[in-house]
Amino acid sequence: MKSNIKAVIIDWVKTIVLAVILSFVFRTYVAEATWIPSESMMPTLKVGDHLIMDKIVYKIEGIKRGDIVIFNPPPTAQLEEKVLIKRVVGLSGETISVKNGAVLINGVPIEEPYIAEKPRDDFGPYRIPKDQVFVMGDNRNNSYDSRFWGPLPISNIIGKAEFRYYPLNDIGMLNHN
Repeated sequence: MKSNIKAVIIDWVKTIVLAVILSFVFRTYVAEATWIPSESMMPTLKVGDHLIMDKIVYKIEGIKRGDIVIFNPPPTAQLEEKVLIKRVVGLSGETISVKNGAVLINGVPIEEPYIAEKPRDDFGPYRIPKDQVFVMGDNRNNSYDSRFWGPLPISNIIGKAEFRYYPLNDIGMLNHN
């Protein structure tokens, strides 16, 4: 009887250890939950929204304009926050500027149906260095982003925000266009 109980306990311990290891690997390399602490991505994301970020997608398909990314801010941002969330607006090698409320890539305005309001201040032109991207919040006039602290090294990107799971009335995939 004692050996039977011992075998059951050993099976439970193995199962729990395996679950913890798989959870750690999944969270570290595949996907992770996060939440929105500020208004910089409104109206797309609101304060308190809870998201799932995909950590594998960039290794497979790369970064695209419009992606909502979670990243470690570069030292030039001089922030205490460990992670930020913004939208990729400009890609490596492109020239970005903001003129009269429009964001221009290589002199051509881009369509941005997701922004809260047009940016008030002009910026650039600025050529985005290799292996870096230019990120901005959707709440353009209330976002501390690449316009202030420069381009974001691609190596600082942790993952892509893919799915909102809270609040329940806003549950669903995020629109990156």
